[in-house]
Amino acid sequence: MGEFENRYDVVVVGAGNAALCAAISAAENQARVLVLEKGPKHKRGGNSFFTDGAIRFAFNGLADIRKVIPKISDEEAAKIVMPAYTEQNYYDDLMRVTSGKSTPELAQQLVSQSLPTIQWMREHGIEFELIYDNQSFLKDGVSHFWGGLPVKTKDKGIGLVRSLNERAEQLGIDVWYDAQATKIHMADEQVSSLQVQTPDGSNVVQTSCIVLACGSFEANKAVRKEKLGEEWAHAIVRGTEYNTGDGISMALEVGAQRYGQLDGCHAIGTDANAPKVGDFQKPGDIFKKHSYPLGLLLNKEGNRFVDEGADFRNYTYAKYGKEILKQPGHIAYQIFDSQVRSMLRKEYDLHEATFYQADTLEALVEQLPVQQERFLETVQSYNKAVQDGEYNPTIKDSKCTSGITPPKTNWALSVSEGPFYAFPVTCGITFSFQGIKADPTGKVLAEGEKPIDGLFAAGEMIGGIFYDNYPGGSGLMSGAVFGKLAGQSAAAYVTERRIPQ
Repeated sequence: MGEFENRYDVVVVGAGNAALCAAISAAENQARVLVLEKGPKHKRGGNSFFTDGAIRFAFNGLADIRKVIPKISDEEAAKIVMPAYTEQNYYDDLMRVTSGKSTPELAQQLVSQSLPTIQWMREHGIEFELIYDNQSFLKDGVSHFWGGLPVKTKDKGIGLVRSLNERAEQLGIDVWYDAQATKIHMADEQVSSLQVQTPDGSNVVQTSCIVLACGSFEANKAVRKEKLGEEWAHAIVRGTEYNTGDGISMALEVGAQRYGQLDGCHAIGTDANAPKVGDFQKPGDIFKKHSYPLGLLLNKEGNRFVDEGADFRNYTYAKYGKEILKQPGHIAYQIFDSQVRSMLRKEYDLHEATFYQADTLEALVEQLPVQQERFLETVQSYNKAVQDGEYNPTIKDSKCTSGITPPKTNWALSVSEGPFYAFPVTCGITFSFQGIKADPTGKVLAEGEKPIDGLFAAGEMIGGIFYDNYPGGSGLMSGAVFGKLAGQSAAAYVTERRIPQ
């Protein structure tokens, strides 16, 4: 590679949703852009490749959705009930699930830029679809959407990564594969170049501007244990094996502030036999198990340990994985009966799903490596505690239990009609809530809130948005919003520094 090929206006570290949004944004603002993908080409895309594609944005009703998905016909629209999900709804949900800890300026930027960013993505060739199967219920021939999350990217994360790369190629963005950024070089307190390790050796890429968008440290077992706790050595890595914290380390070395929830992460309940890291041969989020609000969750000792019906799964799944990790053997069992089996999400019907089935609870429990007597006692106590009421999974129906701990606040049906089912689940980590400090435009901040000239961040790299939990679909949206903003900021920085010819 000659000197010209090693000089770029903007270098984006990472090649997932946030990184490619940053690259596209910078390129459309006249910057010459290089993207560095740590993995090989067939494993490109970071965690974005593995997502189901649900993406949360604010909208005022079906009219806004149809601008994003213009293929919705008038006939189809007539059979849709789509409650508005306003910016205030989004902001309130984000603050509610993070216990008010989300940095207000970042939260407001995410919320206010969500719809414009979705529209921008569509302009760049990203296609979207309605989530009929998991975010709506059919009643009298009409699909009633709920939960503020009606849209996903076409063909899930696979389609998103494919479309983003196609657009990057159209814009003339260079991509290096098997290319690991290792060190940011500074001169006069400004970014001056970037050290990159490739199969050909170590290279120095000359640039005045870097966007770090290479994820957090969830695939690094040693760092997980250090930052999150010893038990996290046992967590399954749901996404890419390449998110090992490189970007955070490089940023800290040049003065960035560590920021966000230092011991927090996005972690879900996933099939106990899921791969230890994301399997590119089985893409998509096929191992998750998210219908627990319709059943019970018990550990090996036969005890319940969370309120399965505390809220819609959109607002609890990202934190319940860590509760499973705390259980004996880092495992738990989701229990359902025939009343709800047909209502479970599609992942329960896949060939990859691990499950046990029996006509009676006693026969089911005999198949499980659990304390059987206690397990049965817990289910029986729960059944006795179920209160009367109208069961309705489309709303928080307040059909609850009384007199047991933990309670089940909504959707409490007795587990009493065979056949019965048990799905073993463990904890899968998605990303850490710890990152570096950035302002709402993506500028990385040093002590004293001083921007580090030429350094920007996006995606999981930005700490301070999520604490303990997050509203489902907000990760992809945050990556896109702050990726687009970081790309704009980076291009503007380069333009300001460019010497007139």
